[in-house]
Parts: sequence; C-alpha cells; structure tokens
Amino acid sequence: MTQITVTREDKDDRQFRYVARIDGTEGEAELVMTRRGPATFSADHTFAPQQLRGTGAASALVQAMIDDARNRGFKVIPRCSYVVDKAGKHPEWADVFVEA
Repeated sequence: MTQITVTREDKDDRQFRYVARIDGTEGEAELVMTRRGPATFSADHTFAPQQLRGTGAASALVQAMIDDARNRGFKVIPRCSYVVDKAGKHPEWADVFVEA
C-alpha cells in the first residue's frame, strides 16, 4: 500500500500550502491556499507531478484541507478546478465551502 504523508507549510500569515509526499517517490504534490478574510481561505491551485498522478496524493491533499478547516474553524472558497470537482462529489463537505 502506498504511504502518503501530507504536511502543512505556512509561508506567511496570508498563504500556506499542503504538501503530499510518497515514500520512495521523488517529487511532491501541493495544494496552495490564500487568506481571503479573517477565517476564509481560497484553494487556489493543486498540482501533482507526473510520477504522483494516480497515486491518491491529490485526494489526500484535499482531505487534509477539509480536516484542517474543520479543526481550525476556517472556510474554503474553491477556486482550483480539482477542488471544485472534489467538492461536487462530496456533499458531506458542504460545511467547509463558501462562495467567493
């Protein structure tokens, strides 16, 4: 089974990213977040290099974002097409998402 590790890296008080890595595989997938209000962030960009596509790394990033938003009490504006697609498939995540 593939072991995916997701971490959060804070750039500054306005931006951070979730990073997914897989043991024994080079490269990293990322989901970039930007502050849009006191408790609102936008999910701006998700990227997985070719060697991580199809591994579940990008899905793990979105799940980490959902868990983090619930734990820290922030809302997410889905701007990235991948996050928009995932949100549409998971109505149970509706409590996390808001419109721009």
